[in-house]
Amino acid sequence: MKVAFYDTHQYEKQTFKDLNRNYKNEIKFFDFKLDENTVSTCCGYDCVCVFVNDTLNEKVLTQLAECSIKLVALRCAGFNNVNLEVAKKLDITIVRVPGYSPSAVAEHAAALLLALTRKIPQAYVRTKTGNFTLEGLTGRNLKGLTAGIIGTGKIGKEAARIFSGFGMKILLYDVKPDKFWATGNSFEYVTLKDILVNSDVISLHCPLTSENKHMINRHSLELIKNDAVLINTSRGALVETSALVEALKLKHIGGAALDVYEEESKFFFTDWSEEVITDDVLIRLLTFPNVIVTSHQAFLTKEALEEIAGTTLQNIKDYESGIYVENTVF
Repeated sequence: MKVAFYDTHQYEKQTFKDLNRNYKNEIKFFDFKLDENTVSTCCGYDCVCVFVNDTLNEKVLTQLAECSIKLVALRCAGFNNVNLEVAKKLDITIVRVPGYSPSAVAEHAAALLLALTRKIPQAYVRTKTGNFTLEGLTGRNLKGLTAGIIGTGKIGKEAARIFSGFGMKILLYDVKPDKFWATGNSFEYVTLKDILVNSDVISLHCPLTSENKHMINRHSLELIKNDAVLINTSRGALVETSALVEALKLKHIGGAALDVYEEESKFFFTDWSEEVITDDVLIRLLTFPNVIVTSHQAFLTKEALEEIAGTTLQNIKDYESGIYVENTVF
């Protein structure tokens, strides 16, 4: 099958090339994102393979259909960037990678938490310049604190296990609670309000839907402790970023560590070090000493890349062979 890959980077190209030897697809890697301006490049291919910041709205999907594209392979778990209703009408099948190395994302959430609470970035910058003072670097023990895990899919469960290993009390919230698993691990499901009010650490691990967009907003931020920290390794739009900035300015929250940002598509995965970043909210976030921002790298481990590539290529092969693809979105 001829497959056009969009928004690709060197760190993933080699993995796909190596594994594709067993699948023998004809692959073309495009560095640019799939959107209304680039969709014409799909003509002549059988399938497009996209990532989290590619655009699959009505116009793009319509043009994909006009170019006889019948399969969109997402090399990620989330599909909030796809207009599923339009895809279904156009008879375009959408497949995804529902679970890849949950440990990769959960461990990154833990790394962000430790870096934030122990002020590792500030300490690193100091010692690199020969400053070995400790003033202003006082942190907190995680043992004895309460971690609120919002979303208990594979990643959320792994995060709960890791945070529990620090000696933290675990509170859980999910629209579809797994009470059997929670009871077996001595964890407790509570309401979302209970998570916000009682947690010292709030970690987001849920997909983005129309119902939970901006679930962390001005109102919810007013409920949390003023020394609590927010960790988001899930989807940027779960957080109303302007409200978070205001809460940080007023010291209504202890800090935030974000691997995702709701307007990230323009900036993440590209080098802006010599350009002017015009997003004032993002720039303001980067000025806070109690905020860490990483550029959507929680998934980026050798093991996760291999799982993503393997599942994506198998999805394409199964579709081509007429086999029902277990990872079909609809």
